[in-house]
Amino acid sequence: MIIAIDGPAGSGKSSTAREVARRLGFLHIDSGAFYRALTYALLSDGVPEDAWEGLRPEDLDRFRIAGERDGGRLTIRVGSEAVADELRTPDVNARVSHVARIPAVRTWLLGRLHDLASATDVVIDGRDIGTAVFPDAGLKIFLEADPEVRARRRLAEQGVSDPDDEALLEEVGRLRARDRLDSEREVAPLRKAGDAVRVDTTALTFDEQIEAILELARARA
Repeated sequence: MIIAIDGPAGSGKSSTAREVARRLGFLHIDSGAFYRALTYALLSDGVPEDAWEGLRPEDLDRFRIAGERDGGRLTIRVGSEAVADELRTPDVNARVSHVARIPAVRTWLLGRLHDLASATDVVIDGRDIGTAVFPDAGLKIFLEADPEVRARRRLAEQGVSDPDDEALLEEVGRLRARDRLDSEREVAPLRKAGDAVRVDTTALTFDEQIEAILELARARA
């Protein structure tokens, strides 16, 4: 079974998908981590941004980006380096949407995601999983939340648990800009699949949103 969870930045996709996968005994795949790993690799290697659009899928293989299964989750490696916090730096956050729009990047990633999901039950999150990557997924969820709530969550991920008004407004602005880029990109834009279930997490606790999705998953299974 494939459970696809899509939604805008800061809607809680990754943390939700991870916990749903844990409770069901499925493998969790964070598709955004692969985009972030590639963005990190491009920046670390000093590849000029104006050259990114010209990259071919075979050009990306040299970074040796792979997901290694570790129980119910994947560890992302760039070469021999396991990466985690490196994938959520401001530099990566600012450029990952650009990388995700590059056709060669999507071609390169699609094969990897299909291979990972071919042999086991998975919960996979992203922005176009239910529309472009796995359009036949058994259950599709579209997570939403108010921009301010999403901004607080994103800042909390960065260690800012009690942001002042200025920091909060700046983060809301960044998220709105990211939403615009993701929704307006030519290749597989962010949108709700026609058969996806919309889950607004603005007023839900984490456990409440997990239970809502588990109930849907059990009904579909």
